[in-house]
Amino acid sequence: MSEKILWIDDEIDLLKPHIVFLEKKGYHVTPVNNVNEALELIDSEKFALTLIDENMPGISGLEAIPMIKEKDSSLKIVMVTKSEEEHIMEEAIGSQIADYILKPVNPNQILLSLKKNLQEDNLVEQKTIIQYQQEFRNLSMELSYLRTYQDWAEYYKKIVNWELKFDKVADNEFADLLQSQKEEANIQFAKFIENNYEDWLNGGDKPLMSHTLFRDKVKPEVEKDKVLLLMVDNLRYDQWKVIEPLFTKFYNKVSEDYYYSILPTATQYARNSFFAGMLPSEIEKRFPDKWFNDNEDGNKNEYERDFLEDQMKRIGLNSKSMKYLKVLNADFEKKIYEDFNQHKNNDLLVIVYNFIDILSHAKTDNHIVDQLIRDDKTFRSLTSNWFENSSLIKIIKLAAESGYKLVITTDHGTVYVKKPSRVVGDRETSTNIRYKTGKSLTYDEKDVWAVTNPEKIFLPKGNLSSKYIFAKNNIFLAYPKNYNHFVNYYKETYQHGGISLEECIIPISVLEPK
Repeated sequence: MSEKILWIDDEIDLLKPHIVFLEKKGYHVTPVNNVNEALELIDSEKFALTLIDENMPGISGLEAIPMIKEKDSSLKIVMVTKSEEEHIMEEAIGSQIADYILKPVNPNQILLSLKKNLQEDNLVEQKTIIQYQQEFRNLSMELSYLRTYQDWAEYYKKIVNWELKFDKVADNEFADLLQSQKEEANIQFAKFIENNYEDWLNGGDKPLMSHTLFRDKVKPEVEKDKVLLLMVDNLRYDQWKVIEPLFTKFYNKVSEDYYYSILPTATQYARNSFFAGMLPSEIEKRFPDKWFNDNEDGNKNEYERDFLEDQMKRIGLNSKSMKYLKVLNADFEKKIYEDFNQHKNNDLLVIVYNFIDILSHAKTDNHIVDQLIRDDKTFRSLTSNWFENSSLIKIIKLAAESGYKLVITTDHGTVYVKKPSRVVGDRETSTNIRYKTGKSLTYDEKDVWAVTNPEKIFLPKGNLSSKYIFAKNNIFLAYPKNYNHFVNYYKETYQHGGISLEECIIPISVLEPK
């Protein structure tokens, strides 16, 4: 069925060749020479789009827009005008028109506008599928040649870029195929981590990591400018890409980079490591009263401010003023916004933001959130929607106005777990289902990376015989007791602590105020 177009112009007879051209292209065009007749037609017929001349006797095009919208708020309007006056353009755009075309128009201009407004989704979908079909073989072949941490980061970014493109495609068949490619990549990535992680921590060529990130990426910015360091707990690279446009309203991107989270990819390890500028066993040694192992009681991220102050002294930033704020709820977020003037003179303003981590865990515990987040696509969408309506964006705007450079990063990512793997431990074994640490562990070797000498990767030991195991890909670790209940409860939830592209390769971006 052809799309129905309503064309309103007081000189409509002169546009007959254009109308014939559009009808040959499959559109059904209804021509009228005044607004009143057009409004009557809108009452009785359903049109996909209206073309309207801006300068007409009687009711002008600009005056007609709200009248048309009142009749049919979903009707797209394209304004055609010979006026290049800025205020006319601004008024038209402010009226939420779909497009703005300057006279004299040629038929292809009109056709392009119709395709853009009526067929864009289908055209984008077709183009995306064709491009992915062409790229599918390349992605599969490239996987065999990934050798370095740079290779893996670039490959993961390609996967994410395709995921974001498929978010706009209704056909899930190819999105599912892409997910299969990502799962295969995660299998190979776990092998890469097993073969290289220990070397990274013991002097080999290594990527930016949790314990070096502040020194190598944040310190140079603090030495030059006032910096707002936004640490968003559990922010994956794909989530950063969907919320990035909210930040670039007020900031220009200077650089976008990635870094590798340490293991376990869990807050108590990765974020403490970031703020301390040390690996976990080094933190335990330097701050024995402020480090809590998995089997010990205590708030395991309570001393981040102390760790950061210590690191700033060690790396020569002790002359810089620093304010550390941790947002755990909407009320405190609002308070930071309201009290921003009290904080804006600090050289380094640190805001730790826990919303995404809370949201990911809520999928496990909250039935409504579980229904809202069905997969990575809906997780991205909900993340973007929440940020768009949060006080954080208002804080970002104030920071830009106050001249703060913005560094946004995270401590680790998260992965959508699907496959259970049995593990047996004792009462001292840690509870996280993506990694375990304890002295008595029985597990399926193919599903985990087992580290029997934790000191080699700078992890503390709860006792002399403690080891660590890290789940690979989308596996989660389940105890035999109440196994079926446990599996049903945690299957298809978001978890972190193990080894996957999503958990390990995470974003850091530097932006400057516009």
